[in-house]
Amino acid sequence: QVQLVESGGGSVQAGGSLRLSCAASAYTASSYCMGWFRQAPGKEREGVANIDNVQRTTYADSVKGRFTISKDNAKNTVYLQMNSLKPEDTAMYYCATSQTSWCPGLLRSEYNYWGQGTQVTVSS
Repeated sequence: QVQLVESGGGSVQAGGSLRLSCAASAYTASSYCMGWFRQAPGKEREGVANIDNVQRTTYADSVKGRFTISKDNAKNTVYLQMNSLKPEDTAMYYCATSQTSWCPGLLRSEYNYWGQGTQVTVSS
C-alpha cells in the first residue's frame, strides 16, 4: 500500500517562498514518477510538476522559473520549492504517484495514489 504524506504548507505574502514535502512509503519516491498537483476552490485539480525515477522534471507553464521539484531517494521524500509566490498560487497542494518509472505528463487521471494535501495561501 502506497502512502503519501504532504507537509510544509502555510500562509505567505506575495513574493514569498515555501517548501512543500511529500514523505512516501519505501521505494516509492526512488522508483516511480512523483507529481505535485493543486486545486483551488471551484477549480479543477491541475498538475504543477513531476519528476521521474532518473530525476527528469516537467513543469506547468504557470510555475516555470518559480517552482522546483526535487527528491531525496534516501529519505523517500519529494519536495516542491516555491519561490516568487503569487495570490493565484493559492490552493490545496497534493502529492501523487503514477507507479510508473516514467512520468505520464501532468494529467490527474494518470496518477493513482494521492496524499491528503497541504494548504498554501498567498496574500497580496
